[in-house]
Amino acid sequence: MNVFVTGSTGLLGNNLVRALVARGHEVRGLVRSEARGRRLIGDTGARLVVGDMRDVAGFAAALDGCEVVFHTAAYFREYLGHGDHAAALEAINVQGTLALMSEADRRGVRRFVHTGSSGAIGTMANGSEANEETPPGAMQQSNLYFRSKVDGAAAIHAWRATRGLEVVEILPGWMWGPGDAGPTAAGQLVMDFIARKIPAVPDGGTCVVDARDVADAMIAAAERGRAGERYLVAGEYREVAEMLRGLEVATGVAGPRLQLPYLLMYGIAYCAETFAGLTGTEVLVTREAVRVLHERHRVSSAKAAGELGARFRPLAETLADTVAWQRAHPIPTA
Repeated sequence: MNVFVTGSTGLLGNNLVRALVARGHEVRGLVRSEARGRRLIGDTGARLVVGDMRDVAGFAAALDGCEVVFHTAAYFREYLGHGDHAAALEAINVQGTLALMSEADRRGVRRFVHTGSSGAIGTMANGSEANEETPPGAMQQSNLYFRSKVDGAAAIHAWRATRGLEVVEILPGWMWGPGDAGPTAAGQLVMDFIARKIPAVPDGGTCVVDARDVADAMIAAAERGRAGERYLVAGEYREVAEMLRGLEVATGVAGPRLQLPYLLMYGIAYCAETFAGLTGTEVLVTREAVRVLHERHRVSSAKAAGELGARFRPLAETLADTVAWQRAHPIPTA
């Protein structure tokens, strides 16, 4: 197939491009910087398309002749910083997605595989696993990123193709894996752990998934996913303490032993945000991250396993490969 991948230098996009090329597909990858694109996926043979999701019309001609669009680009990492990001989240995660779908439909693309988020799924009151039909709850409304994904999903559902574009949604959990050049929160956590900047074990947990497993599920969704359906590809639920123990093994670095209760951790995050705001430095931990982990969000990937053949590699393998890649590719300081 001829395929188009947005966010092709991101954690998921990078692994998706490599998986598609390995299967013999012709890939066009959207990058915001050609130099960054050459550095991160230049070895794959993918054709680089320079563009920005705020201006879909500027690169839309590159969709001509493509059979499938894989949309992995999103505004999320910047949201972890200071300030009000609501406008940017709406512009990129909602309006940008709709504009891309419309251009894909107009240009005869057959299928559009969109990356949502398991964070757009609500939490079950009894603590059991939620699924694709679970409605969003309070956390999805208060977390601006999750809300942008909820709004995006609603907009996608309301959108109507004029030439028959088929849309399938993939909802990943917290993604880890090699190729995290951003870095995402997972890659940053690995670097902070190696640098012994994690002073204590936070309360909580969430579903963790390898980006390579998500990439495989997205390709399966393009090939045999049901049009109009969405699939949770979230991996297994893990406590933060379990992740940190796994990082000890993967890095050989002793992790923290002190466990902090939620309210104390939340207070520390508030102080960290305040200090970062006053000094202009990066914040180590945010209140929103602490709150989301405390929610202990559990979702089921059974539908993706049954219909797409989604499989999830062991956490130890994901952590080892993530650590190895981060050590071999230190994040540039400039």
